[in-house]
Amino acid sequence: MTDSFNRKITYLRLSVTERCSEKCIYCSKSEGKCPKESELSAESFVKIARACALIGISKVRLTGGEPLLRRDFIQIVSGISSLNTYKDISLTTNAQLLKEQAHALKKAGINRCNISLDSLRDEAYNEMTGGDLQKVFRGIKAAFQERMTPVRLNTVLIKGKNDLEIDSFIEVARKYPVDVRFIELMPMGDASFEGISNEKILADRPYLKPVELTEDYSGPAKYYSSSGFAGKVGFISPISHSFCESCNRIRVTSDGFIRPCLGDTAEYSLKEALTGSTEDLARLIFDIIRKKPQRNSFSDSFQTNRKMNQIGG
Repeated sequence: MTDSFNRKITYLRLSVTERCSEKCIYCSKSEGKCPKESELSAESFVKIARACALIGISKVRLTGGEPLLRRDFIQIVSGISSLNTYKDISLTTNAQLLKEQAHALKKAGINRCNISLDSLRDEAYNEMTGGDLQKVFRGIKAAFQERMTPVRLNTVLIKGKNDLEIDSFIEVARKYPVDVRFIELMPMGDASFEGISNEKILADRPYLKPVELTEDYSGPAKYYSSSGFAGKVGFISPISHSFCESCNRIRVTSDGFIRPCLGDTAEYSLKEALTGSTEDLARLIFDIIRKKPQRNSFSDSFQTNRKMNQIGG
């Protein structure tokens, strides 16, 4: 389907929980989290996916929080996979639990995964996330072993935290067949942190050249590479280069609200509609998508009503 600005909406991001095993400094704080009891059931997430398929959505990404914390996550994946309507079912994870679950995830229907990786140094990684970097490395290896590829590594650069690792991350893309993606810090967490402009990263590294992309690369990232690179370097730049005009996605929160735009506070409850027919739910989602704004509000002193872990990025 298309929205009111003739953008084709094909991509659903389902945040299945806002609980997380990490505490990323730019993402969340301990207070104000949605209790586990407020999370939708596995059946409800599958019903939402079924309804979205009826209006032409063909890709789904399962996010959080940390999706792998849900004990019924495999049930959610297999339920969506069994619909036989989605050509791509992907996962965003911090990879702390990925090694142990990779085989079951692939078998249930996960095609590929994005992994959050904000530092290549143990101490810095733990300081930024509270997590174990070695578990991430083991999770990345497991993703390759299960062929959940392409593997994409998402990095949020913050001045004074990991900005001196830019070239180390680029070196990962040179040596390994992974996509290393730099994501500009968005105004959705602690305002005391300062991000790094992707524009500056590119300007300082003229050897990185744009690459032609296949349909697998239909999102907001712009990809670059260089001679001898096994992988690619991606840039997601919602602040310096808005991609609103080609936005193809909607988001559903773990407590059952649909957000047509990440950078807008408008959200609409699906809870009552979940008690009715799938067709009625699809009609409601269709009507909400038609309300999707033309552009985000990041440049308008944006004040979020949810943190990133509550929306799913």
